[in-house]
Amino acid sequence: MRRLWGRANSVNVQKAIWGLEELGLPYERIDAGGAHGVVGEESYRALNPNGLVPTLQEDDFVLWESNAILRYLARLPGSSLALPDEPRSCARVDQWLDWQTTTFTPAMRDCFWQLIRVAEDQRDRPAIEASRARSEAAAALLDSHLAGTAFVAGDTFGIADIAVGCAAHRWLHLPIPRKERPNLARWYRTIAQRRAAVVVVSEPMS
Repeated sequence: MRRLWGRANSVNVQKAIWGLEELGLPYERIDAGGAHGVVGEESYRALNPNGLVPTLQEDDFVLWESNAILRYLARLPGSSLALPDEPRSCARVDQWLDWQTTTFTPAMRDCFWQLIRVAEDQRDRPAIEASRARSEAAAALLDSHLAGTAFVAGDTFGIADIAVGCAAHRWLHLPIPRKERPNLARWYRTIAQRRAAVVVVSEPMS
């Protein structure tokens, strides 16, 4: 039995959902986090002591951290998301997974929270603008990189596209002015059309 704990509107849970859907693996998703609660319960903390989502549970095997889940799915026998054999190519995948976690998603955090989850009359405008500027810088970097490659980590779709793609989906759909990034837009259109991606990109932001 494979279970994925986490709410479908969590950008980190979406990475795991996309990965599982790409591989066609059966799973049961259990709402947890945010308004659903659960993550503070003792039984859940026994699975994930951080009290965060997602958590992947396969019988007695438990794994948390969204990018670790993506790497695990990539390493499954016969995985269509398999990591490159060549060390430098594999390192590029790791580089972009880390960039998404440390740079792109954190840059837009205030924009997301203030514009999606805070009432309009209570929004912190300076925080939104600072977050927007950081996000634009990250988007510019990604757009420049994608000028020379079909996918984030090379010529083949992989887990770096899933991780960065979930973050890009959020950035491109925030109700805020953005500079045009033609390479980023081209890449996003390509990956968003994938069958597995539709499960994620069709979910409204909340």
